[in-house]
Amino acid sequence: MTITSALVLYAVLWFMTFLIVIPIRLETQGDLGEVVPGTHAGAPENHHLKTKAKITTLAAAVMWVGLYFIITSGVISIRDFDWFNRMGDAPVTVPVDGTDG
Repeated sequence: MTITSALVLYAVLWFMTFLIVIPIRLETQGDLGEVVPGTHAGAPENHHLKTKAKITTLAAAVMWVGLYFIITSGVISIRDFDWFNRMGDAPVTVPVDGTDG
């Protein structure tokens, strides 16, 4: 896994987790009964974004570490998802020294 793919994986995990965490414990103006004129009753009053961002960062880091070890250890490979056998039976090996054989 390259640094770029590691960062992209973490960013995707972070944003997906954040979008799940945002509605938790959300207090709207309608819930509190104090709707400001000109705003929607569903507008957030107390959103607790700092706390949710910290929880998201911790959860995404834990998930990233788990996925990093699964990807780099080879427990699950791309061949595990080759359900239609399009990759063939034997894996293709390339010599390290760059020669043909």
